[in-house]
Amino acid sequence: MNTVNNVFEQASLKAVAPRDTSIGAILVAEGRLSASDALRVLKVQHDEGLRFGEAAKRLGLVSDADIDFALARQFDYPYLASESSAVAHEVIAAYKPFSHQVEALRAVRSQLMLRWFQRGAGHRSLAILSAGEKEGRSWLAANLAVVFSQLGTRTLLIDADLRHPRQHELFGVDNRAGLSALLTDRAGLDAAQRVPALRALSLLPAGTRPPNPQEILARPAFARVLEALEKQYEVVLIDTPQGGRFADGQTVAVRAGGALMVTRRNVSRVGLVRAYADMVTQAGAVIVGSVLNER
Repeated sequence: MNTVNNVFEQASLKAVAPRDTSIGAILVAEGRLSASDALRVLKVQHDEGLRFGEAAKRLGLVSDADIDFALARQFDYPYLASESSAVAHEVIAAYKPFSHQVEALRAVRSQLMLRWFQRGAGHRSLAILSAGEKEGRSWLAANLAVVFSQLGTRTLLIDADLRHPRQHELFGVDNRAGLSALLTDRAGLDAAQRVPALRALSLLPAGTRPPNPQEILARPAFARVLEALEKQYEVVLIDTPQGGRFADGQTVAVRAGGALMVTRRNVSRVGLVRAYADMVTQAGAVIVGSVLNER
């Protein structure tokens, strides 16, 4: 499983439970506790002066994970049950938001909120770059999009890797219409699809692979589309192809204004990463920070 280190400082949802819904009602509604068992829990809770979750665990009827799930529903903190199949389990922030990997992702999110997405700074878009292949760029983009959406922030993830797109596979959405169609006037902004289980998250998949991805991304239409999308979303994260072979990511970073560089331990080549970062900054984009991806 991937983990991330923040190096800025070297550093199936079926229904949304109302805030006043009890833990017992949530567990029963989700099929994690039977109605008869809930009555047993209530008796122990009353007799021994325990909280509902404590009583249920004492009886061996629920696990810590069940209680965490119910609490997340109470506080309107959406994540997916383990049996959900539409979203790939690589998107760990959607399934295990209390894991140490996701805590590291939240640390990255906090730094980005301070350094780039500050209210009033005017920045809403950020490209996710890496110099080489298999460095975890798409994985990081997907998981960062989830943790931003869990803030309640209107978040859009754009798959601008028109060569080897992955985001539609990670989120289980239709890829027939996407960014490539939008940039060639064959689709509208509604090509961005809501991820139903993660209410504040939308995905604009890559769409049909064009024969000329670099030329399509370099057109003025991309800047216009991005400007229009920034009016609808508070955070726009953009996945890109590897930078060592293709200039697409550099083009996207300039349009977005800023980029987050992804590296991977024992895989990334320092010289290639430095050269790519220099190219991006010389083109006019800001390297906001970097993330070290580990296995």
